[in-house]
Order: sequence, then structure tokens, then C-alpha cells
Amino acid sequence: MRPPTCRKPHHPSRDVCSGCNGASLATPPKWRIFILRSTPKGSPHRRPGGLLKVIGAVFASVVAILLVVAPASQATSPSPTPSPSITTFQNNISGFLRDDARTPIADVTITARSGDFEGTATSAANGSWSIGVPVQGTYEIELDESTLPEGIKLADGQENPRSVTFSQTSNLSVIFAFGKGIVVQQQDFGQNLLNRLVAGLSFGLLLALASVGLSLIFGTTGLTNFAHGEMVTLGAVLVFAFNAIGLPFWLALILSLLGGGLFGYVQDAGLWKPLRRRGTGLVPMMIVSIGLALAVRYVIQFYFGGATQQLPFAQSAEIQLGPVSISPNNLWSLIISAVVIALIGIVLLKTRLGKATRAVADNPALAAASGIDVDSVIRIVWVTGGMLASLGGILWAYYRPGVTFDMGSQILLLIFAGVTLGGLGTVFGALIGSIIVGIFVELTTVFGLAADLKYVGALFIMIVVLLFRPQGILGRRERVG
Repeated sequence: MRPPTCRKPHHPSRDVCSGCNGASLATPPKWRIFILRSTPKGSPHRRPGGLLKVIGAVFASVVAILLVVAPASQATSPSPTPSPSITTFQNNISGFLRDDARTPIADVTITARSGDFEGTATSAANGSWSIGVPVQGTYEIELDESTLPEGIKLADGQENPRSVTFSQTSNLSVIFAFGKGIVVQQQDFGQNLLNRLVAGLSFGLLLALASVGLSLIFGTTGLTNFAHGEMVTLGAVLVFAFNAIGLPFWLALILSLLGGGLFGYVQDAGLWKPLRRRGTGLVPMMIVSIGLALAVRYVIQFYFGGATQQLPFAQSAEIQLGPVSISPNNLWSLIISAVVIALIGIVLLKTRLGKATRAVADNPALAAASGIDVDSVIRIVWVTGGMLASLGGILWAYYRPGVTFDMGSQILLLIFAGVTLGGLGTVFGALIGSIIVGIFVELTTVFGLAADLKYVGALFIMIVVLLFRPQGILGRRERVG
């Protein structure tokens, strides 16, 4: 028969001791304490600490979102007003009234109607007018010609009233042409096609600025950063903020780019590098980036507000360059984007830093073994990506036009489309993919597609290309398994 054993946990031996007198065998303990001991070093089983830390990071992101969203919603919700005549809306239809001599036209009545809603505005001394509307949609805009000054009339061939529709912006601009005997000429199909092609090239290069930064980050770290859209937003918001406090516009631009680079540096140093050192997987890191994107977005809304703001020189008349009509803002956007992307290409192909970046993107372990400081290269990539995203955000604010707290999230899907279409992790692929997306977005309106659906067309062409070439246009085939 097996000898009795002691059940008390303080005994190193399981034999019955003299102090117990066998009492522990007579009556079972009323409660037991189970202690979970960590797996000793050298054990084949891994501790779940890494997973718990990732879950904790995600939980902290969610808590931060909840703490930020609550006061932001209170700050942005309109306070009760005694009269509906002073109710404010986040969506606006606006414009400027000027005659053929570019002289502002004041005291002209404009009305916006949609369903049961009707809003009216009167042009100010500088010719500006704005009507707040409750929701985005289609509105009928009518200018009361009886309120025009004597001798001023609408140009022939214009629709009044006319139907306008919001598209990816909370501020819709409406232009009326005035003049004595002026006739609004209808563009033929060829000229309209050429104008949209140039506009699409400008938009595609704008997308490429943000896409190149995202592609560099993905190529060197493997991270799909959903907070990249907020890096785009930050560039435009910082320009507006620095200019609002009285700084010169050129200085506001420089500080905005530096702020975008600093944001990229802080992200990598404070979040992504520690997660990489802990061996966090790419999927948990992607989830953390989603939480970071939401938190940053609503922090911007808390301080910036939900209304649409305009940057300096946002309103500009189109100029004629041969057969092409283009606004000065779009022309400058095209030139700046092309020059910056060309410089990025030269750096990647001709400099030691560019070669090191490509080596890290190709094989980080081999790059580290050859003496390349992988962490320093990744840090530089994050700073560069932040600056490029900020520049893209500034140009996007002029293209829309307008600055909003969620403008980066509106363009994020198109950035992903450009990167995926060109090939994940390839800078020149992101450039080509973004240009294709930009041109396709603009050309769809020429062939009768509704303005609200033009971004859907870009995503459709991405799906079609990936069906036949899954790695993208410039991507490389990889062996799986």
C-alpha cells in the first residue's frame, strides 16, 4: 500500500510530517490556490508576453480613441441657437462674383435648394458668397438676375438655375461668368479630353508623392501603414495653422514639411521600432496603425474643427497654355511633384543612402550582415515618407480645394490603389500606378461617368490589372511555400 502524503503546499516533501499528524489526509482543503509559473528558459514553449503586449497596445489605442472622440464630438456639435437663421453647417456651397473686368459684384442673391431645404446668401463687397447646407448631395443653385447691378448680366449659354453635386469635398465651388455680350463657348470633345488628361497627370503626380513614401515604408519594414492618410492631413493642417498665426506662407510651407518629417520620426522611434524589437507580427502592427490613424484623425478634429478651411491663393482663374486650360495651382502642383519625384529617383539610384535603402528593402538581414545600419535607414525612410506625405497633403488641399480633418482618409484608398497597382514596395511602381490612377479618375468624367463614381473607376481598373498580374506592374514574382 502506498504511504500517505501531505497535501499542504508549504512542504517540500510530499510525505506526512509530524506537525500535520495526518490531518491533511482526513479532510480535504476548503480552497486551493493554483499558481501559473512561467516557462523556464530553454523550454521549447514560448511565453505569451509578446502577444499580450500587442493586445495591450491595441487596447490602449482603443481607449485613446474613446477618450478623444467624446470631447471632439462635443466640441464639433453645434450648440443650441435661438434662431434657425444662424444655424451653421459643415458643408458649404460658395463662390466669387466678378464681372469681365475682374471687379467684385456685391449684393447679388444666390439660392440653393434640395428637397425641403432652401438656403440663401448675398454676395459681399469682395464678391464672395457662401451657403451652408445640411448634407452633401445634389443641389439646384439659382442666381437672382434681378439683383445684378445695371449693365451686368450673365454670360450667354449658362444654365441658371443649375444643378451641382458634392464630390469628395465639404466645400463646393460654383462659378458664374458675367459680361456684356460674352458667350460661354462649349468645349469640343478633343479639347475636353486634353484638359482632363493634363489634370489627371497633375493629380497622379500628387498621388505619387504620398504613394512613394508609403511604398518606401512598406519596402523597408513590410508594414502597411493605415496612418499614412493622417500624415497627409497633417501637412495641410500645419500650413493653415502656421499661416493663421501670421507666419509668411513660404515659412509655413517649410515648417509644415519639417513637422511631417518629425511626425514620421516620432512614429518610428516611439512606436514601430519598439514593436519590431519585440518581434511583433506585421498583422498586429497593421491593426495598431489603424488605431493610431483614428486617434490622430480625431485629435486633429478636436483642435482644427470639422469645417472646411481654405489655404491662401486657393481661388485662381484658369490660364491658357496653348490648347490646354489649367489653373495656376494645378500647374504648380504638376511642376513641384515632377521635380521632387525626380530628385527621389536620383537619390535612390545614385547615392549611397539610396543604395542602402534598396538593399534593406530587398533583404534586411543580408544588408545588416554587410555593415548597413538597418535601423538608421528605416528611420530616414520614415522621416522622408512623412515629409513627402505632408507635401502631398498641401497639394491635395489646393486640388480639392480645402482643408478638412479627414482629407487624408478620403485619399488613402487611392494611395493604396497606386502602390498596389504599380507593385508593392517598388518606388517607381508606385509612381506609375499613381499616374495611371490619376489619369483614369479624370478621364472617366469625359466619357459620361458621374463625378461621384470616378474614384470607384480607379479601384475597378486596379482589380482588373491585378487579376492578370497579381504582383503589380513592376512587382516581382515570389515563390510561396
